[in-house]
Amino acid sequence: MTDSKLIKIYDTTLRDGTQGEGISFSSSDKILIAHLMDDFGIDYIEGGWPGSNPRDMEFFDLVKKEIFHHAKIVAFGSTRRANIPVSEDVQIAKLLEAETPVITIFGKTWLLHVTEVLKTTAQENLDMIFDSIKHLKDAGKEVIYDAEHFFDGYKDHPTYALSTLEAALRGGADYITLCDTNGGTQVTEVQEIVKSVKNSFPDAIVGMHCHNDCDLGVAVSLYGIEAGATMVQGVMNGYGERVGNANLTSIIANLGLKLGYDLNCKKHIKELRQFSLEVDRIAGKKPYRQAPFVGRSAFAHKGGVHANAAMKVARSYEHIQPELVGNSQRILLSDMSGSTSVAMKAAEYGLQLDPKSPEMKSFLNLIKQKENRGYAYENADASFIVLLFQHFKNLKDDYKLVSYRIITEVIRDTIGMNLSEAVIKLQMLGEDHEVELSVAESSGPVGALDHAARIAFGKYYPELETVELIDYKVRILQTGAGADSTTQVLMKSGDVTHTWWTCGASENIIDASWQALSDAYRYKLLLRNQVDNLADAFNETLTQSKNNG
Repeated sequence: MTDSKLIKIYDTTLRDGTQGEGISFSSSDKILIAHLMDDFGIDYIEGGWPGSNPRDMEFFDLVKKEIFHHAKIVAFGSTRRANIPVSEDVQIAKLLEAETPVITIFGKTWLLHVTEVLKTTAQENLDMIFDSIKHLKDAGKEVIYDAEHFFDGYKDHPTYALSTLEAALRGGADYITLCDTNGGTQVTEVQEIVKSVKNSFPDAIVGMHCHNDCDLGVAVSLYGIEAGATMVQGVMNGYGERVGNANLTSIIANLGLKLGYDLNCKKHIKELRQFSLEVDRIAGKKPYRQAPFVGRSAFAHKGGVHANAAMKVARSYEHIQPELVGNSQRILLSDMSGSTSVAMKAAEYGLQLDPKSPEMKSFLNLIKQKENRGYAYENADASFIVLLFQHFKNLKDDYKLVSYRIITEVIRDTIGMNLSEAVIKLQMLGEDHEVELSVAESSGPVGALDHAARIAFGKYYPELETVELIDYKVRILQTGAGADSTTQVLMKSGDVTHTWWTCGASENIIDASWQALSDAYRYKLLLRNQVDNLADAFNETLTQSKNNG
């Protein structure tokens, strides 16, 4: 635990984050994200580089009309070009035209870049830094100086690297940010170099800007703070060039919850997971399940020993309370599960089970046998609930599947036209029920099977008409077994209120699909008939599922 000095959070998702592969925001997206950041309590929001592209230019035009209650919008750019007066540099002029209260400019620290990339002299580079910052300060701006490649430059020539910071401070920079642009500096090196900077410039306000190329972006950022920096730059969810920037989501949680620093966003840390998910949603990115603090798996327990301990004392296997970041504990069911895991999971859906009962022992054996055959209950909660009620509550089907048949034909006269037909024969249990035959067509065999089944069930279970097949995933479990491999099917179904996952496994992909479909219908009927609070439990699970993408 450290002292409670205030650490400023500088977000560069809208600029540096968009340099990541597959990340692109429209100008309206950027406005939306900026307001999310402002509401969360982020101190600085870097919006882009004015003049570099039409999208950033449009953003700075739009953002002038917006009101932010806490955050300061930042325009980003570089120092003036070599051998050109700062007053004649077009890029510097564009920065001022953006009319943001804060401007961040980067300059060269590493002599390799000065002589080999800029093709200028060491002294001219120092003049470029000083002139640019002084010009912006004279215009009344708060100026943050990003010392690009600082750590590499310092290791190569520490005296010159420090002289670039001196030029920035002489020009009036409000912050000097030390950038690990290549993402290759180790934690002990960062701590030593930041301490050297603080010793050389004790009155300077120092920031950190790190990349994640060695998977140390968060660590080196935190080490920099511990060494004396009081501002940290990063990107939400770790987007960015190459493998990404330091993940601001993890940085905020560590600073606020682990290291005891004051943050202006600290009062909103309970919203961190939702904030992270919203940024992923706007970016069109699937949330990373294993993300620290905010990922769906961050507080998930699969092993029986872990689940047992977590139930007794949560902190024995959870480094913080999940709720502190808006997350929740999850118990996963698999062949690794113990009786406590099953009892905890059953309790979520209204069933109180004795972990020591003979029925529990036989249920654990059943789970292990079925997972060994290819079923995947940790990813198919609805199938698990159905199996639970079948075993402990003697849940039985009200119908008998007599037979089903799938025919697929390719219509050669129509390019790309595939047609599948499914025929299902069902018989409702009871003396007077005849075999019901239903036929349906679709572009694929699983779709045809789904449509035919709902027609067959529709006479007796009209609520199944609202069930829709949403997603379908297939996995071949035995590499090298060819067409005889066991096929695992995961199926996502839903109605007007929520969604659920079911599973099946068989050497026959259609049979595996039928198993998953059947469980989807069984769960829907169970929701109606068996347990009043089952719907509430699954709606809570749905909310968590939606929050996970």
